[in-house]
Amino acid sequence: MPPVTASAHAPTLDDARALLRARFGYPEFRAGQERAVQAVLEGRDTLVILPTGGGKSLCFQVPALVLPGLTVVVSPLISLMKDQVDALTARGLPAAFVNSTLTSAQANERFQRAARGELKLLYVAPERFDFGNTAERLRDMGVSLLAVDEAHCISEWGHDFRPSYLRMRRVRAALGDPVTIALTATATPEVRRDIAAQLDLRDPETVITGFDRQNLHYHVVPVKGDREKDQALADVLARNDGQAVVYASTRKAVERVTEVLGRARIPAVAYHAGLDDAHRHEVQDAFMHEQVRAIVATNAFGMGIDKPNVRLVVHHAMPGSLEAYYQEAGRAGRDGLPSEVFLLHSFPDRFTHEFFIKGAYPERKLVEQVHERLRRDADRTGLVDYGAEELAVALPGKVSAREVESALRVLAQAEVLRSESESPSRVFVRLLATPERIKRELGGDPMSLELLRALWRVAGKQLETGAVVDLDTLPPGLGGGPGALPVLEALQGRQFVVVERAGGGMRLADPRRPLADAPVDWHALERRRRAELSKLDAMQRYAYHTGCRRHFVLRYFGDPAAGNACSGCDNCLGVKHEVVAPALPTAVPKPGGGRSRSRASGGGRESAPAPAQDLVMGPEDAALFGALKALRGELARAEQVPAYVVFPDRTLAELAVRRPRTLAAMGEVRGVGPAKLEKYGPRFLAALRNGEGTEAA
Repeated sequence: MPPVTASAHAPTLDDARALLRARFGYPEFRAGQERAVQAVLEGRDTLVILPTGGGKSLCFQVPALVLPGLTVVVSPLISLMKDQVDALTARGLPAAFVNSTLTSAQANERFQRAARGELKLLYVAPERFDFGNTAERLRDMGVSLLAVDEAHCISEWGHDFRPSYLRMRRVRAALGDPVTIALTATATPEVRRDIAAQLDLRDPETVITGFDRQNLHYHVVPVKGDREKDQALADVLARNDGQAVVYASTRKAVERVTEVLGRARIPAVAYHAGLDDAHRHEVQDAFMHEQVRAIVATNAFGMGIDKPNVRLVVHHAMPGSLEAYYQEAGRAGRDGLPSEVFLLHSFPDRFTHEFFIKGAYPERKLVEQVHERLRRDADRTGLVDYGAEELAVALPGKVSAREVESALRVLAQAEVLRSESESPSRVFVRLLATPERIKRELGGDPMSLELLRALWRVAGKQLETGAVVDLDTLPPGLGGGPGALPVLEALQGRQFVVVERAGGGMRLADPRRPLADAPVDWHALERRRRAELSKLDAMQRYAYHTGCRRHFVLRYFGDPAAGNACSGCDNCLGVKHEVVAPALPTAVPKPGGGRSRSRASGGGRESAPAPAQDLVMGPEDAALFGALKALRGELARAEQVPAYVVFPDRTLAELAVRRPRTLAAMGEVRGVGPAKLEKYGPRFLAALRNGEGTEAA
């Protein structure tokens, strides 16, 4: 394949289209992509809002390959950065990344390749600009385009604010003020304005293709607690076919919910950041290759995972914002086919998020109390020899260690307080990577390889569960603590190890200095806390909303295409989700015999089925049941509604066993009301009559 070269003339949209076809294999740009590419080629700053799976990366990758000079891509996620570079290099396209996973020599080699013109795209973590002369070095190479990915991170009103992004305005100027494109999947009008201001985008072309994913159907199931959530989750998975992602809030919840699904005989695996390399890849592969029905995960799952045929996303707990919810729900149905997203909502979910918000953004009074206690207990040099838990006990009222830690973090950011290690060389190390991965990926990195071998000689198999090691006792060639610690931190960034400093204490910079003189931005702290609570309020309003859920979400994001009704949410479909306690199996009732039990909630709502039955199916019944499910799927796709809205599985099973031959007989089957009988009856009756061995009901 010929190398990518910049056009001799000013690149045009036709050049971009030709490159899209030749190097990426796509016949045309998707909606919004062409506008964004054209704006960049015309030298305009551009703000791109495309939904998850909408192809944001091509909006800067294609211009980068036809423009002269270098494109610098700022990305906050190491995994996404690597995935995009791997995909580009697999196509023979000149791209590389520089982040904390590289040694200084490796990073320098990539900068040199960029300076020689061998690279067209260089992905850089925002923290890289915090030290050294990175921006000036890149400017001297000639930067044609600055792409800021995940641009919502630059706004304190966004759902994943990163302080390192606040320096991007200065970075842009240091790079020589190149044309800039900012991209994100979720941004309210307020966040969009903030992105433009923070990056100093001048009269930007704003491309918003719409947040609406019309193939997704939105549902909220009200529950009272974890027990009802677990039952509702099993019900949702039983009623909806296909691969499922279940989001839980914590590692502990992930493990518990996976066990719940196992007891319900639903094959599932757990995924969270605590897994080692081998286990994480094993779990991921099992889901990607559809060896299991569901993956239960924290919100870390999905970043860079492109599985187009996820048919179902279920949130076992309410996320803290609509931005996070919409991004995670958007991992369903990337292939454009109908898919379901469910939120299992319990009011106490809010308390969990309030706890985390309170921990992240402490009130001024608590910070002042913590500082005063530290001043009282510090020695004359400012040293305090206890931690957050002891401090929490010493403070008046009920204060958690987490709240104290957040107050200490505020003091540290204002440089009022600093942490010190008793011995900078003592660290806790746990090995995550397998020997095979170490040999495969570190074969060309002798320093890292030798350090891991030395740690193994010191700690042996204990390294797999974690061991405290004094780095100064390692062989002299490793440089003791100062030499070995940066290598360990780089290995941690690549998920080979977990490393933490051992021991330590806190020291006040000046024990006599009152907190009023410290540069603490109390207004920013309060503003940020209120913003998080406001987003939490919006998320909860969505859960309780009685109108069109799609309209609620689109209006929240400022999408002008928001309509007042849809055919893709439970409220517009008239579906009332309720959790029904499981009943003991009983015999199949005779037609017209027995009474149906009401739902526990009563109130004149739809009657529940009679107690669960033993529907014994022979091979012919099972085959007919499969044919009925196929017909149901066809009708559901045509109407763009969930399959169970046509008929639930229980009704199809009873139809397959009883095999009614007339509409009147079909109307006796539970779940077949007059409206559904009129709408669907003839089609299903024809399918039943085509079944072999049919007997009149």
